[in-house]
Amino acid sequence: MTSPHQPGAAPPPGCPAHAAAPQAPAQPDAQTPVKLYGPEFAADPHRTYAHLRQYGALAPVEIAPDVTAMLVTDYRAALDLLHDDTTWSKDSREWMTTVPPDTPVMPMLMWRPNVFWTDGPAHVRYRDVIVDSFRLVEPHELRARVHHAADTLIQRFGAHGEVDLIADYARLIPLLMFNNLFGLPDSYSDRLIDAIAGMLDGTSPEEAAAANDAYTRYIMELVGAKKAQRGPDLTSWFMDHPNALNDEELIHNIILTMGAGNEPLANLIGNALSRMLSDDRYYHTLTGGALTAHDAINEVLWNDPPMANYSAHFPVRDVFFHGTWVRKGQLVMVSYAAANSQFDTTSLGTPGSGGGSHLAWAAGPHACPVKRHALLIATTAIERLTAWLSDIELAVDAGELAWRNGAFHRALVALPARFTPITPDQAGATPWQNRDSSPTSSTRSEAISTERQPASAS
Repeated sequence: MTSPHQPGAAPPPGCPAHAAAPQAPAQPDAQTPVKLYGPEFAADPHRTYAHLRQYGALAPVEIAPDVTAMLVTDYRAALDLLHDDTTWSKDSREWMTTVPPDTPVMPMLMWRPNVFWTDGPAHVRYRDVIVDSFRLVEPHELRARVHHAADTLIQRFGAHGEVDLIADYARLIPLLMFNNLFGLPDSYSDRLIDAIAGMLDGTSPEEAAAANDAYTRYIMELVGAKKAQRGPDLTSWFMDHPNALNDEELIHNIILTMGAGNEPLANLIGNALSRMLSDDRYYHTLTGGALTAHDAINEVLWNDPPMANYSAHFPVRDVFFHGTWVRKGQLVMVSYAAANSQFDTTSLGTPGSGGGSHLAWAAGPHACPVKRHALLIATTAIERLTAWLSDIELAVDAGELAWRNGAFHRALVALPARFTPITPDQAGATPWQNRDSSPTSSTRSEAISTERQPASAS
């Protein structure tokens, strides 16, 4: 006999409680994937994430025309997936046979012999090479390199009084850094910058192909130079690591390290600068304090992760995962942005307070292996900029800023800013005259007037 309290039971005739009950909202069609690209998604992705949560912990999405995936939007489900390397594989080769080979998302998801797309012993072998090599980069030396890269860029636009902080700063800092860290002189920097820019912004397949060829030549010259003569650089340390990478593995892990470090790091710097320039808390508060570059970066990692949706995984068998059946080999990605916004502050701490963990760096065996280096580079780059250009401000209303299209990243198209121009003879030291990559605080203070204290000073 069916209980009147069970779902689906008919209400008693004339029951006023049931007569007044509103109808349940219509559930989304589980067969219709939601687009993670296009202007509406780029403008307000969190609205899309809120809609996706109606499906449960996983939701069907389209990441490019005719390319679908399941997206994890729940924090606990994301952790369960990221820590389970028995059920979930990173090997995308089977999946690649099911999608158009010319899909624009293929470069982000195709298998290569590197730390991203391997499992088990192979993954550990590649990861050890990267972790051990970056461990040889001393923090004070890394900070000095960032100072040098930042000063090089500020020298180019400092006298203009205006700048696009994305194209002229945030996207270039990582490239200058990696050119240096991997062991090529500054004269090679523009080649790397032009190649990456062409791959990101090429308006035609021919331009993209030419940029890819230029990038390949850069990498091959880098490897050739280090085979001829080692140095205190990442390429040489990759080559000499006891795990003995062959040439194919070496090249793919260098390409991976540069690529995985460039786009997310550029987005992190740009998104943090955007917050700092559009929020008065970063310059003054009622108590006289000020939030710092570190605070801005932390807010971005929680609310606008530079890689919003990634961590591609493929189940090794059909699996019932957090209420949804996922078939063997199906693409499943994690939405760091959606999962972060579901953070349980009652059990894990309040975002920004130092408690709990966001997922911007992923988690588990494939978590970012060099997040400390990335944080140091981003923080130092922002502090250096705001020290030299202490009155920098947005040149447009914050609501006018546009976001780049795409399923994976969270990145601004441009970040126009203005400031009082600085010239070589202003107040003594500037990036032109003081190319010492780690000026003292007293030297830095000479570069700005007492009325224009940098935000980083607090």
